[in-house]
Amino acid sequence: MTQPVIHRYTKPLADGRTLLFFDDSAPFSEGRRRDGDDLRDLPAQGPAGLMRLDQLTGEWVSMAPHRNARAFMPPADECPLCPTGRGTVPSEIPTEDYDVVAFGNRSASFTAPAPEGLAPTVGGDLFEQRPALGHCEVMCFTSDHEASLGSLPVSRLRTVIEAWADRTEAINGMEGVEQVFCFENRGKEIGVTLQHPHGQIYGYPFLTPRTRTMLERAAAYRATTGRRLLDDIVAAEIEAGERIIIASEHWVAYVPAAARWPVEIHLAPRRCVPDLAALTADERDDLAVVYKEILQRADRYYVREGGESVPLPYIAAWHQAPVRELREEARLHLQLFSVLRGVDRVKYLAGSESAMGAFVSDTTPEKIAARLREVASV
Repeated sequence: MTQPVIHRYTKPLADGRTLLFFDDSAPFSEGRRRDGDDLRDLPAQGPAGLMRLDQLTGEWVSMAPHRNARAFMPPADECPLCPTGRGTVPSEIPTEDYDVVAFGNRSASFTAPAPEGLAPTVGGDLFEQRPALGHCEVMCFTSDHEASLGSLPVSRLRTVIEAWADRTEAINGMEGVEQVFCFENRGKEIGVTLQHPHGQIYGYPFLTPRTRTMLERAAAYRATTGRRLLDDIVAAEIEAGERIIIASEHWVAYVPAAARWPVEIHLAPRRCVPDLAALTADERDDLAVVYKEILQRADRYYVREGGESVPLPYIAAWHQAPVRELREEARLHLQLFSVLRGVDRVKYLAGSESAMGAFVSDTTPEKIAARLREVASV
């Protein structure tokens, strides 16, 4: 794949946020576009919310009641992620068209500045609280409301990867951010509030619980063996073979041996890299091809009687190295999983999973992998 020509362009929104374009198609990639101004009457974003420490687990819980009023499944002609002019209301993107865009989330879980007068504790010294400082962005993968990430051409996925890498590097450098998380929620079963194909990027002010657990286990493994845990996991999956679904020049996709979700795929680069920003151009090219194939297979995983495929609801989560703490133990990988356990059947996280964190799988990783190989494009 030829190195993409991407024109990076910014413009202000009415409330002071920045809209960032990643243009890959003519005439946009040549720096020529016809954009309007954001004419909405928007108040400036308020200060950050708060987060409180759960003393029983040592985990931070963020509290963002303003998010309860965000848009919920608006009709297509009121979509805030389509270009302004296509619908009946002004959108977040005041332009006639776009390729890939990113902008600060107006309903952010983490933002700045810190609120004034926030006490360090609430109702006693045990109950620590802090401002929920950090950063949250929305990334739209296409202006086509009816598309999906997997339906886009490989060239557009390559642009999305470039945008993820760009934003990872930029948000890593923001004050107070400890971890950058790029992810996509897709499908009503996952809980999306907007149907337009998009993802999000969180800049957390702390190390998230799952990341801390994985990195502490990786550190313990390296202290004992002198090797990297995920390096050895990828090598062991390749040797075992039965859970591998794709093995390309730079990437390996497999169903993990202890998969807990009805459909679960891990995707790791063959080379140990900390984050998306550290990928070479060749690794990014290969990722675009492999990722499209994974998403297309996911949409062929379940089939109704009569042969109609069921678009898979999923969460696609990029696990990246944190900014500072335990960064040396991290290794980039993607976890894509779905709560759908059959056509029109959802796996609900009930007592064992929700209360105890102890998962019970309704299938086996080997069966998941076999099905994902069965629905390969070629």
